[in-house]
Amino acid sequence: MKISIFLSYPKPHLKKQEDFITSISNYLEQRGFQPRTLGVTDYDMEEPLVAIRRLMMESNGLLTIAFRRTFIEKGQGKSGTDIPNTYPNDVSRKWITSPYCHIEPAMAFQIGLPILIFREKGVIADGILEKGVTGTYLPEFDLDRPINEYLMDPEWNQLIGKWEGHVRKVVENKGRPPKLF
Repeated sequence: MKISIFLSYPKPHLKKQEDFITSISNYLEQRGFQPRTLGVTDYDMEEPLVAIRRLMMESNGLLTIAFRRTFIEKGQGKSGTDIPNTYPNDVSRKWITSPYCHIEPAMAFQIGLPILIFREKGVIADGILEKGVTGTYLPEFDLDRPINEYLMDPEWNQLIGKWEGHVRKVVENKGRPPKLF
């Protein structure tokens, strides 16, 4: 039986993004995982957060792909600040991902699931996408690079291997009774 994992990503709007998700899904399936995504493999009549939580409870880990979603042509963070030593930052020509790329990993963290987040190049690293927030390294990927090359990269293999180990440990621990001492 394959190990159920939650695969979180915004709906692709580029062919390269679709191809990336297909490659990641195929990789996971070859490794014995069953990637599940709300609205793609699983459907629910409940409000989104209830449906996400239900799917999360059936999963053993979460992998989030933070694709580019909204482009900021010209923008400034902390605009008009009047607090000393607080400076505005330029967010021009940057991307924002879906809010669900923040919500779903936060929900997984709260129930103790292993989390791995990949951020597309150019997406602003804020919220849960900031390095160190979840305690794991948050790699950036570039869709201008061939997907197969990325899947053979030592960075990918080391990170996904470590995450896989944590996910398999969740499966093992779910079958054990709670320890009272």
